[in-house]
Amino acid sequence: MPKTATELMQEILFSAFLDSVDALKAGSNGLPNLLVRELNGIHRNTTFADLPKEVQDAITANVRGAFTKLLKEGYSVGLASAGARPTPAQRTTDGRSPPRDRPRRPDGPRPPRGSDGPKGPGNRPKPRG
Repeated sequence: MPKTATELMQEILFSAFLDSVDALKAGSNGLPNLLVRELNGIHRNTTFADLPKEVQDAITANVRGAFTKLLKEGYSVGLASAGARPTPAQRTTDGRSPPRDRPRRPDGPRPPRGSDGPKGPGNRPKPRG
């Protein structure tokens, strides 16, 4: 049975996480204080260049492996502009048509019916009576 995209991505990310932890351990040369210092240096604003060389190498290897794994499982990976967009005749898994990309109106959205549009009060229908 083929794996769903969610299961596959979870497997890829979990493997990348474990490989990164192993790389941190290897980079600390078995010294617990150095490992704690490296861990404390990682935070939300850490960039790829800020990571230790071992972790950078592990992430690079995992990214390559992830693309290979996705392709082996039958998923296509490419640029969004190069991919085929679904046509309106295609349906989603729940039977509905996929949402269409509608071009924006150059003059902005339409005003609600009965409101004073750009032409003022003369735009309203005249009352009967």
